Amino acid sequence: MGWSTEKTEADAPGDGPGAAAVPGQGAAPAGAAVPARGGARPPEALSPSRASDFMQCPLLYRFRVIDKLPEKPSPAATRGTVVHAVLERLFDAPTAERTADGARALVPVEWEKLLAKRPELAELFDQDADGAQLGQWLTQAAELVDRWFTLEDPTRLEPADRELFVETVLDSGLRLRGFIDRVDVAPTGEVRLVDYKTGKAPRPQYAEGALFQMKFYALVVWRLRGVVPRRLQLVYLGSGDVLTYDPDERDLRGVERKLLALWEAIRQATESGDWRPRPTKLCGWCDHQAHCPEFGGTPPVYPLPVRVAAAGLDGGPEAAPLEVPSSPVRPADGAGGPQGRMERVE
Repeated sequence: MGWSTEKTEADAPGDGPGAAAVPGQGAAPAGAAVPARGGARPPEALSPSRASDFMQCPLLYRFRVIDKLPEKPSPAATRGTVVHAVLERLFDAPTAERTADGARALVPVEWEKLLAKRPELAELFDQDADGAQLGQWLTQAAELVDRWFTLEDPTRLEPADRELFVETVLDSGLRLRGFIDRVDVAPTGEVRLVDYKTGKAPRPQYAEGALFQMKFYALVVWRLRGVVPRRLQLVYLGSGDVLTYDPDERDLRGVERKLLALWEAIRQATESGDWRPRPTKLCGWCDHQAHCPEFGGTPPVYPLPVRVAAAGLDGGPEAAPLEVPSSPVRPADGAGGPQGRMERVE
């Protein structure tokens, strides 16, 4: 599923009191709490990546946020991280020096920086005795950078922010956070939010799902600054496409309602310990098949406190089934699995 290394939500372990017995511990009396394991805590905030995880598969959310199961680094996600770093660093140069040649030269530099921070990434090329595999991988990253120059002109851009961390707390108490690749502000004050994708643009029927992340960011910016971004822009380097959308307040209120419903579903799963798998085509790229019941696996012992509710016991009413908002994740396009990069802490 790609290597997830988010900085905030993944670091905020995941669950609160629930209504089911902890596997392997036996049933607790009604209303009794089972202690947390390893200092785990309930989820504290929501980012676009983790929201998408839950909508795609609640069990995947649990594995990443609560159990924090390790995931293998993938060449595609790591390449995406390097490309993002290049496009961020490019704007450090004076306008006239923001050239394609200069950007390509940054690719091996940013790879070495990333490798120094995460030495475990060397395992991606541990069978590459002659360096040919690494060379091809770096060439592919450079090709993605080259394609960006056909889509945007950095000499005409002066971003207000790059890799901007944003966070806000809604009136409901829900904390939203994330990182925006680039924020452009026009002389007239209009705001454009830009995100780079190293994969291919989605088919039209999946465009709404692709925009979920950007609408999430737009909601956060609106709540923080009181200004609805004029434009949301997704730049797909894999296919050379640009997807744009101009939101309004009605759109963003709808996103807020969806996120509140999503957070309520996460709360219910946290309290009950009921994290259900949702099989999709993306399961083929998931690192957690060994722990997934859909593949004959067994999840780890639930590490958070749970409570056994009286409802559903001794003939009482059964708890309502968990309802999860629809997933914005499109099926894999056959280009090697889900798009993305190694995720920052959000």
